[in-house]
Amino acid sequence: MSKLRDRYLSTISKIIFFYSVFYIVMKVLAIFQGAWIWANLILTIPYLIFALIGGYMFKRNSYSWIYVIAGIILISVVRYFEKEWMMQLHLYFQ
Repeated sequence: MSKLRDRYLSTISKIIFFYSVFYIVMKVLAIFQGAWIWANLILTIPYLIFALIGGYMFKRNSYSWIYVIAGIILISVVRYFEKEWMMQLHLYFQ
């Protein structure tokens, strides 16, 4: 049972890590294609933190359920409010 739980933990942690890296790359590419700079950069900060922590965990091959739970919550909240926050940040920095 413990091996299965560790396997799930490892898999979900890697998914969150790769999603964070993918999100950062997509936002940077969007900026190069003319998207709003400051709004996109600010929205990538939490993903950058999660990518750095995930990369460190991936390198050490030690994973944490706290990282998984926080990552799921972060991804859900940011994706849900992304349009609103993008507009508010753009209007603030305009």
